[in-house]
Amino acid sequence: MKGNFNHFKILIVDDEEEYREVFKEILDEKGYITKAASSGEEALNILKTHSFHLVLTDLIMKGIDGIELLEKIKEEYSETEVIIITGYGTVENAVAAMKKGAFTYFIKSHDLEELTIEIEKIRKIFYLENDNEIFKNQQKNSKYMLNTNNKKFIKIINMAEKAANSNVNILILGDSGVGKEVFAKYIHSCSERKDRHFLAVNCHAFSDNLLESELFGHEKGAFTGAIEQRKGRFEAAHGGTLFLDEIGDISLSTQVKLLRTIETKKVERIGSNKTMDVDFRLISATNKDIQKSISNGEFREDLFYRISTIIIEIPPLRDRKEDLPNLIEFFLEKSKLELKKQIHTIEKKVMERLLSYDYPGNVRELKNIIERLVVLSENGIIKDIDLSKYRVDSERDTKSREEKIHNNKEVEEIQRIRSLKDIRSEAEAKYIKKALEISGNNVTEAARKLSISRRQLFNKINEYKLR
Repeated sequence: MKGNFNHFKILIVDDEEEYREVFKEILDEKGYITKAASSGEEALNILKTHSFHLVLTDLIMKGIDGIELLEKIKEEYSETEVIIITGYGTVENAVAAMKKGAFTYFIKSHDLEELTIEIEKIRKIFYLENDNEIFKNQQKNSKYMLNTNNKKFIKIINMAEKAANSNVNILILGDSGVGKEVFAKYIHSCSERKDRHFLAVNCHAFSDNLLESELFGHEKGAFTGAIEQRKGRFEAAHGGTLFLDEIGDISLSTQVKLLRTIETKKVERIGSNKTMDVDFRLISATNKDIQKSISNGEFREDLFYRISTIIIEIPPLRDRKEDLPNLIEFFLEKSKLELKKQIHTIEKKVMERLLSYDYPGNVRELKNIIERLVVLSENGIIKDIDLSKYRVDSERDTKSREEKIHNNKEVEEIQRIRSLKDIRSEAEAKYIKKALEISGNNVTEAARKLSISRRQLFNKINEYKLR
């Protein structure tokens, strides 16, 4: 079974075909993406048009040898690591190569498992650095998005900062799209755990069995499909912060296991009797009325008290409209940068409507609207006609539309008894379909615009039969 190595790319350079094929076959089987070159010259030509995380090169080759290739790579592609492949007789030269920037060297007659261990070290270092950079950018974005002129929101942020200094469990409440995960990351960044992992799990995105595996991990063979051992999120968050989003959607059976883990700070992988100590800071969030769920027997009261030592309720965007100018500017600059588009003019009517709209989808909706406007802009101009397509209306426009609805046959649809779930599903399906159309049916791009994962979007596509 191939590992999931996130498209880690390796260029194999060796003038002996046998070695090239052996290395390529083994690394392909491990799940890496590989390409082979028969000479240093060919490798440099490939590097002009393709980027690689690692170059695995033989030391002794005709023409450009491993040392010269190393020097050129370090000069022109400094982020690419190099491992030198050598024989016993040239180990001294390989050591010299390390002084010139090679990560390590590998002796051809040794067990290839040694080589794969070194490659795995490089992969982990690369993705750790990448994750750290992403997290730093997220922290910057979080701090900017939490800049506010709203007195109530200022008090909430102050409460969060005080809570961050302790190790108590925090429950974040608020409508969908208000930025609960952004808030959770901010709390983590203000805590003593800021230099450790922040791991987020959307509990709504998993079935009961998959969620338990995600949280607690499993042993190989614990259930059908468990082909390898897996560390759960509680283990992975050791020393850091675990954020459980949409915790109100967890089943009662999983709630029991969750409660036990929170109380004991111990975890057992599925299929194992071994108990492991875990040290984590728990932040949870939900847009559900938890008290109502407790009354209905859908959420355990004892679990609620465990996760809610501090309760932070984030107000909807409509209750802090004084923050709209700064948020619009922030998302506009962010979208211009990410989409590589210049915007020099925004029609007056666009700003009027953006500042008066109530944003039922909150900050997430505002972000998506700004992204769409930047995508649809022409010649650096954001036009009102593009905003009109998405029903972003002022209060006056909204009242006018409501009056029209009551004066035509649409009122019959409203009066018809339909479940709230059906209404939501219908609206969600239309919205996802539109996002896919705008993204040219590119699932990755659509998921990014909708601020959900590719897995979540695939689940929604299947659920609503959007093909």
